[in-house]
Amino acid sequence: MLSGFLARALATLLGREGRSLHLKAAMAATGILGAVMLVGSWAVVAAEEGTRGANLTTYPRALWWSIETATTVGYGDFFPVTFWGRVIATVVMVVGITTYGMVTAALATWFVGREQKRRHRLAQGAEELYDETARALHARFDRLERMLTGPRDQP
Repeated sequence: MLSGFLARALATLLGREGRSLHLKAAMAATGILGAVMLVGSWAVVAAEEGTRGANLTTYPRALWWSIETATTVGYGDFFPVTFWGRVIATVVMVVGITTYGMVTAALATWFVGREQKRRHRLAQGAEELYDETARALHARFDRLERMLTGPRDQP
């Protein structure tokens, strides 16, 4: 059952039909962020290995550090001490900040698009109501005109 759900979820995420450009970009950036965090964790362990004072010496610690860094939480419990470790940290930070910015922009675009559709439907409904009211008024005026200009030869 879980594998069927995962297959459907993956098919939905990877489906290109009917997806907005913002959503595709946000999903791609999120995938890139995941890869950068995984590779960055491995790379920072390799860069920090054997360095005096290094605290990113295991992959689980480095993975936690990359999540902290990408989300800009930065608790300060783990940090790189070498030049290359800091370069890797910079890449993880920039990719994380960019990704969260893109995801936020995609969500904002989705909300704005829904509101625009709602307003368009309301405006369309108001226009239809206006047209219906105008037709009804024209029909009444036509009846009144006929009543007023009816046959004048009657006493």
